[in-house]
Amino acid sequence: MELLAAAFSAACAVDHDSSTSESDARDSASGHLPGSESSSTPGNGATPEECPALADSPTTLTEALQMIHPIPADSWRNLIEQIGLLYQEYRDKSTLQEIETRRQQDAEIHTNAHSSPVSEETPEEEEDDDDDDDEKASPPERKALPQICLLSNPHSRFNLWQDLPEIQSSGVLEILQPEEIKLQEAMFELVTSEASYYKSLSLLVSHFMENERLKKILHPSEAHILFSNVLDVMAVSERFLLELERRMEENIVISDVCDIVYHYAANHFSVYITYVSNQTYQERTYKQLLQEKAAFRELIAQLELDPKCRGLPLSSFLILPFQRITRLKLLVQNILKRVEERSERECTALDAHKELEMVVKACNEGVRKMSRTEQMISIQKKMEFKIKSVPIISHSRWLLKQGELQQMSGPKTSRTLRTKKLFREIYLFLFNDLLVICRQIPGDKYQVFDSAPRGLLRVEELEDQGQTLANVFILRLLENADDREATYMLKASSQSEMKRWMTSLAPNRRTKFVSFTSRLLDCPQVQCVHPYVAQQPDELTLELADILNILEKTEDGWIFGERLHDQERGWFPSSMTEEILNPKIRSQNLKECFRVHKMDDPQRSQNKDRRKLGSRNRQ
Repeated sequence: MELLAAAFSAACAVDHDSSTSESDARDSASGHLPGSESSSTPGNGATPEECPALADSPTTLTEALQMIHPIPADSWRNLIEQIGLLYQEYRDKSTLQEIETRRQQDAEIHTNAHSSPVSEETPEEEEDDDDDDDEKASPPERKALPQICLLSNPHSRFNLWQDLPEIQSSGVLEILQPEEIKLQEAMFELVTSEASYYKSLSLLVSHFMENERLKKILHPSEAHILFSNVLDVMAVSERFLLELERRMEENIVISDVCDIVYHYAANHFSVYITYVSNQTYQERTYKQLLQEKAAFRELIAQLELDPKCRGLPLSSFLILPFQRITRLKLLVQNILKRVEERSERECTALDAHKELEMVVKACNEGVRKMSRTEQMISIQKKMEFKIKSVPIISHSRWLLKQGELQQMSGPKTSRTLRTKKLFREIYLFLFNDLLVICRQIPGDKYQVFDSAPRGLLRVEELEDQGQTLANVFILRLLENADDREATYMLKASSQSEMKRWMTSLAPNRRTKFVSFTSRLLDCPQVQCVHPYVAQQPDELTLELADILNILEKTEDGWIFGERLHDQERGWFPSSMTEEILNPKIRSQNLKECFRVHKMDDPQRSQNKDRRKLGSRNRQ
């Protein structure tokens, strides 16, 4: 046992002076709760001087793992089968736990702010929390979410990797370092969440898609649009899960899972692109069937009442593949944060993450392409040109923002109230490469009287000059439809609407706060505590537990933000989020994001060429 301990200490040791830190919110997604590290004993590290036998002991994690027995196949399969949560429940519990853990970490600022200054350069500095700190309450304005234990369910007999009977009885918790245990939990969540996801897909197919009564109600074309290639998606998920299970059966200490993720993302996950690209037609068909076919509506309501569905609607099952492929990328990010820097496991995780990013991007582009084409055709039909006609429909063009503003006419040089101002309503269509300025006319039509390339637009905010000129900004067209410079003084209905137009018209203008790409170690941040679905093209859809940098804020409750995990930007109501107050947590979030999205360095590229993906030096 002493030899085994020495081997693990040599293979799994981490640099505690720099990285044994406060656990981040992603620990919770892996099932970590306060105090979960107590089952490990970080003081077991041994040096050659302390343990002469170390010189003859295994020096790599792989060699050390061979000394630990595998999990029996039947035991692991039984464990997977006893997962009691559908994926929708699993995902909700995980994200709510992330939010609560961040709240607990963020609350530490109230107990530590007056004791010592915070250094932005050392966000991973270890914190010593006493029992008194744990008793401090969260800020009174924040309503705490209930403590939720991942996979805690009457039908599930386990919570964490370290709770497995095989792990408890093996003695590895007394050997592994705390950071390695966190990594094991992160990999364990990826596997168990895939099992929960496969369970939900199976229910979608067996309970809804293959229902004989539903088959008689739906025309084959309707069934094809509604369920698309879900059978292909489920088949890939089944094979993916079997590969993950085999890896788990090799050893109770998981060696890696990202090599399997990489293989499937690169070779098999294209089925997700096909499914997700059909989402626009799927949603439309589903709504039409509910409205036009009473038999369909009644049968679906009846099927949804079955206890198997846990009160979840059919729509929540239909959207599962898109939710899963997005979540899988975040789970790999969580693993990437835990692996040793410049290690083979880091290279494998980076490769897997890069492949998943490409799949998610292709899924998003597939959805957008379907909806954008129809939208552009509709807009083109509504336009009548007073000037030289501009072709609107283009495969490379899409709508960014549209809406009504008030044009202030009168002496161009006058910005005071000495001259009576006249207001005329105009309507703007802003595309990714073009601005079209119109006036709305009867018959739901728009008469175009000016246009300009988006790259030739400039905006300027007027200083506050009273209520009449509130929310007014200047729009300059450096070269309009008549090849001349034109200036428009425009008034928005609110401060947020003015800011949103200015941000969309001139996306490169300086915002109030810095962006992710500035690589500063601190920036105002918020986390999403209520999901939000974008209502306009310039808005950002938020998922629970998303972390965003604040780039711009308005006094009437809107935020322009940049999501850390994918750098997507957009506006959203501030009421959907809460601010992260602790600068150490903000800095840690940014550093982890930089690591996830760092570019390949030459050394890594050389290592990648020399190594065979997925090899772990197993004998």
